[in-house]
Amino acid sequence: MTQSVAAAPAVLAEPRKKSVPTGERVTGGVSQVVMVAVTALVVLPFLWTVMSSFKTTKEIFASPFSLPKGLHFENYANAWTEAGIGTFFVNTLFVVGGALVLTMVLGSMCAYFLARFRFFGNRFIYLLMIAGLTFPIFLAIVPLFFILKSLGLLATLPGLAITYAAFALPFTVFFMVPFFRALPSSVTEAAAIDGAGEWRTFFSVMVPMATPAISTLAILNFVGLWNQFLLPVALNPDQRKYVLTQGMAAFASQAGYSIDFGALFAAVVITVIPVLIVYLVFQRALSGSVVIGAEK
Repeated sequence: MTQSVAAAPAVLAEPRKKSVPTGERVTGGVSQVVMVAVTALVVLPFLWTVMSSFKTTKEIFASPFSLPKGLHFENYANAWTEAGIGTFFVNTLFVVGGALVLTMVLGSMCAYFLARFRFFGNRFIYLLMIAGLTFPIFLAIVPLFFILKSLGLLATLPGLAITYAAFALPFTVFFMVPFFRALPSSVTEAAAIDGAGEWRTFFSVMVPMATPAISTLAILNFVGLWNQFLLPVALNPDQRKYVLTQGMAAFASQAGYSIDFGALFAAVVITVIPVLIVYLVFQRALSGSVVIGAEK
């Protein structure tokens, strides 16, 4: 009679926890400390500015870091009307909006042409665009002044918008050319088989595929153009057509210590808010562009 011996159940060994090397832990800790410090350097001054925008000038000088005793919303009204920030805000929207449209349309078209077509001088034009990134703005002020004056565009908002677009164009082309080169050529070939011309292929096929890169560039260009100061100071001397950076400088220096600092801080907040809104709206597109670039 044979006896069957039941097999003993196998004992599963508990997986050992992987120990994190000391070097990685130190690097992670230092990175987090640096990140917190940089975040504090950016966020705390902005929060202090917002807090000060609700104070009176007397409160700001008496206790600059204390909470406001009351919310003085009249500071924003004074900044918008009496200091002329409302007019400067509209002027800035017109100039930056026009320059942004010009930059993105012309820049994406130029980048697409340089990336997808081979012709004599292609490389030279691309290098010329890159060289434009290294050209200091202050060296072009005097030539720009006389060019705009001869064209009748000096001290005009359209002239300022065209100048903004000209200086933002090299960076846009430099950023977009590698992106268009990375797109598959099979897509354009399929569009050509379907009877689409070059214009239709660009606007209906390539531009939608390049939306993440275009969104990223729109954010970067918007921030740079919104904060532009040297060009409007030199090329836009008409006070009625000031942009925000000019208006803020004039507001801050018009009366020395007798200035309404509550209204000044309110004007700063008004200036910063559009940039924050644009970033928050396009944040997902910006993150998507980074992910797509990493995958490629």
